Amino acid sequence: MKKHFAILLFAMLAIGLWASPALAQQGTVKGVCKDAQGNPIVDGIVMWTNLDNGQKYQLKTNKKGEYFSLGITAGKYNVQLFKTADDQKAGKEMDHVNGFQVQLDENDLPFDVKKEMESAAKGQGLSPEQLKQMQEQQAKAAKETNTIKTLNDKLNAAKAAADAGDFETAIASLNEAIQIDASRDLIWFKLGDYYRMSAPKQTDPTEKQKRLDSAVEAYQKALDLKKAVVNDKDPNAAKNLAAYYNNLADALSKAHKIDEAVKSYEMAAQVDPTVAGQSYFNIGAVYTNAGKVDDAIVAFDKVIAADPTRADAYYWKGVNLIGKETMDKDNKAVAPPGTAEAFQKYLELQPSGPYAQGAKDMLASIGASVETSFGKKKAPPKK
Repeated sequence: MKKHFAILLFAMLAIGLWASPALAQQGTVKGVCKDAQGNPIVDGIVMWTNLDNGQKYQLKTNKKGEYFSLGITAGKYNVQLFKTADDQKAGKEMDHVNGFQVQLDENDLPFDVKKEMESAAKGQGLSPEQLKQMQEQQAKAAKETNTIKTLNDKLNAAKAAADAGDFETAIASLNEAIQIDASRDLIWFKLGDYYRMSAPKQTDPTEKQKRLDSAVEAYQKALDLKKAVVNDKDPNAAKNLAAYYNNLADALSKAHKIDEAVKSYEMAAQVDPTVAGQSYFNIGAVYTNAGKVDDAIVAFDKVIAADPTRADAYYWKGVNLIGKETMDKDNKAVAPPGTAEAFQKYLELQPSGPYAQGAKDMLASIGASVETSFGKKKAPPKK
């Protein structure tokens, strides 16, 4: 009786074993990854993609360029090597192997970009010297990519600080960028901006002047670099160069270097005629602030010639003309010809503008009437 029970129990256990689900068969993968210069790829990404079910395994390399994983299902895989996680997101692979068979035991799949290049070079008939040149070009490109990323990080940090009003941090960040690479005109340009924008915050006149001088120096460096690499095919080349001249001129004018500021504004107008009107308006403002009324009037006339509808050019022309008024024999002020017309034209274009009351007061001071129809043809009298 006991014998039959034992047989029955064994049969039940056997049935239970047969009913258990089959375990997936897995293997181990490992390898060492090296770049085009034979150096270990640190923090690289090795992506294994199962061709049967699409399952992915993302493995990271250590400081020696090694990767390792114990549990990868046996089968065929496409394997991709990425230098960084960002490259992996962008789909910029360094190397790949298609249809790699993962066995149940240990599987070694190294990546040696340098050897791959050498093998490819032999297949293409490249000489050792040609291969060396190709490797140097790739190394240079990789270095440039890393440098640009670092510089962009510095630029973004500087902008964030400047937007928050922290110009000291912005300036420090860009000075660090210059230590990395001093050949980038944009970094010098933005450094000039932050020095210029920080100057009004200085309570010490000496420090204020120092900031403006630093801004001028940075802008000049940016211009020298920019002019050396102007790309005629770049549709924004003239516009960007004009912006460099414009900001340099603003710093020069604030530093009371009038003649140099005017020359810089004129250069902005020359390289980009579309900003000529604004450039000459700025020149007029510089001369007005310096008390050079004749030069200011000439500048505002150029603005009006470029844009006859620019109201503030008429107003400031009138202000400078008032500065040339004389006294008649009855000791009354006599404004030069065109003064009343300048203010009247402003009121015609901007009857409620920011200078409207000022224009009316100026007209009253010279005994002229307010005519907002200046420049318009009068309707013929009714018969």
